[in-house]
Amino acid sequence: MLQKRFFYLVNVQFLGYRFHGWQKQPNTKTVHLMIDRTLKYILGEQKFKTLGAGRTDAMVSANQAAFELFLDDEPLEDLNVFLDLFNTNLPQDIRALRIKEVDSKFNIIQDSKLKEYHYVFAQGDKFHPFAAPIMTTILEALDIELMKEGAKLFEGKNNYKTYCYKPSAEGVFNRELKRCELVENTLYTANFFPDKSYVLKVIGKGFGRHQIRLMMGALIKLGRGAIDLEYIKNSLKPESDYVMDYIAPASGLILHKIEFKN
Repeated sequence: MLQKRFFYLVNVQFLGYRFHGWQKQPNTKTVHLMIDRTLKYILGEQKFKTLGAGRTDAMVSANQAAFELFLDDEPLEDLNVFLDLFNTNLPQDIRALRIKEVDSKFNIIQDSKLKEYHYVFAQGDKFHPFAAPIMTTILEALDIELMKEGAKLFEGKNNYKTYCYKPSAEGVFNRELKRCELVENTLYTANFFPDKSYVLKVIGKGFGRHQIRLMMGALIKLGRGAIDLEYIKNSLKPESDYVMDYIAPASGLILHKIEFKN
């Protein structure tokens, strides 16, 4: 007798500072591991499987990530009750936002339409340590206006091989960024944040390994005067053989939201 399977899309948010990314790894605390441990506890003997919409690096946070929950034999009786129970048992740095049932045609990887990432940073001083989990501090003063110009150069269709960590011969480097801009931060606030901070906002369908952190690394080098705008322009050309040697720290990167088809 064939098992009947039920499908659910779950949105979650998490502070990534103490986790080694999303993906399960041996003897390592990851977001996916903690989610599956919690589900195993609350679902008991019921068979289940989870699949994330993508991977995040160690220490990267998410305002809205997503995973698909596959349940065998029995559906969830009440989604609101399940959500409350799930949150009660999740660690305090992971929170489930919502859950909805989807059909078997839904594919959490292929149906991801756009992802928006934010990179939060401040510059020019040493700031309160409490800000460290979601904000990178650059001690020296940066040319923010020049960095804003540089950020816009990444927008559109380009070759991002320079901004892919250890690119392989089979890698997909021609991608499109729907938006890339550096603006003053008004979204993330706390009384221990510096008076002024900034956020790089990047929107696209998919990204290479460490792509946004490497782009941010280039902008930091631009703000320091180590490279110029021409370097960024040339690094995005199809024939570019440039290698970006600075990866911005992970703790400033936040997966802000994911949009799905339909």
